[in-house]
Amino acid sequence: MTSTALVTGASRGLGAAIARKLAPDHHLYLGGRSLDSLAAISSELPGSTPWPVDLLDHDAVRASVQHIDSLDVLVHNAGVAALGTVEESSVDDWRSQYESNVLAVVSLTQALLPALRRAGGHVVLINSGAGLRVNPGWGGYAASKFALRAFGDALRAEETSLRVTSVHPGRIDTDMQRAIVRDEGDEYDGSKFLQADTVALAVRNAVDTPADAHPTEIVLKTR
Repeated sequence: MTSTALVTGASRGLGAAIARKLAPDHHLYLGGRSLDSLAAISSELPGSTPWPVDLLDHDAVRASVQHIDSLDVLVHNAGVAALGTVEESSVDDWRSQYESNVLAVVSLTQALLPALRRAGGHVVLINSGAGLRVNPGWGGYAASKFALRAFGDALRAEETSLRVTSVHPGRIDTDMQRAIVRDEGDEYDGSKFLQADTVALAVRNAVDTPADAHPTEIVLKTR
């Protein structure tokens, strides 16, 4: 029987890489902002199901998963980053990151808990090195990722039939990283960062870990 997985932020970058790793033996729900944004990855992975939902519309999220009776893997990959010092950043910057990086995760997980419990499923939270330490200018983002880590710890303790893995990668060579480096005023060099396929493989390895073990936390740094 084919397993089922839902990956948010699957249209490009790390989310698309994770979807490719899971595709050989999972029916995939590919999360993204629109059908157009998911067209390329959906075409690349025949048999997958586009799942275009605004993750900040919690009513829409709940309605969109009512038909999913059983879910083996839920990968929370979608997120946002807005850099700025405590002095420079706005309350809206902090709020938007918390809403996207934490509350959207809480809402979707709550909606899918019956399906995850039915499958004895696995929740994978794509966190960040910023969920373990804070650098200057990254306070709002790190606060959201620390909160995401706490959510994962709480879910793991409460839902003992599930596996919950927090993945903390360093900076990854993606379009999002290009935007961050541009905001930092530096020249982009993707070779300095982790490759999306490398992080996706770590996610796949966590999913493949035999049932007698629980991979709770994975930390990946550049060499």
